[in-house]
Amino acid sequence: MGRYLALEGGDGTGKSTVAAALVEALESAGQTVIKVREPGGTALGEVVRGLLLDSESVEPWAEVMLFAAQRAELAGEVIRPALDRGDWVVSDRTYYSSLAYQGRARGLGMDTVRTVNEIALDGTVPDLVLVLDIDPAAGLDRQDDPDRIGKEGVVFQTEVRAAYHELGEREPDRVVILDATLPVEELVRSIMARLDVV
Repeated sequence: MGRYLALEGGDGTGKSTVAAALVEALESAGQTVIKVREPGGTALGEVVRGLLLDSESVEPWAEVMLFAAQRAELAGEVIRPALDRGDWVVSDRTYYSSLAYQGRARGLGMDTVRTVNEIALDGTVPDLVLVLDIDPAAGLDRQDDPDRIGKEGVVFQTEVRAAYHELGEREPDRVVILDATLPVEELVRSIMARLDVV
């Protein structure tokens, strides 16, 4: 039986790096793993990624709907089929990003944004959400070339961080907060122990 894992966190927390290392560790443990990213992961998703991250400005609700649309495509085209085959899926972001970024930081309401996304996903949601947590200013300092959303600044990222902590309190069985200042190898060991995969 496959499992769906998602790496989350503010900008500059190291999600892509940890996701890649986690895939490698799972494969070394004998699992078949599919790695995806959001936005993106399908032909449609990559087009939407460009619109979302490279446009000069996007209306907040348009942002929500574009993220949800590319997620619906990714879930139907890649994630569900992989899980049905018994593969594992490791995602660099998931709809929890929209809960934090659009729901809380943009002030659209986390519960409303959740409803939109869960309709789009039709039940394809992560088994475990691993949130990499770091001081927002330190995270922004790590970025080499921030995208449109990554340029929003410390106040915005502080709201994003607070949202992830709130989600961790609301959903302790699904959302796990991890210290992103730890070495990647230590983070991956901690995750693998939690998954009970040797």
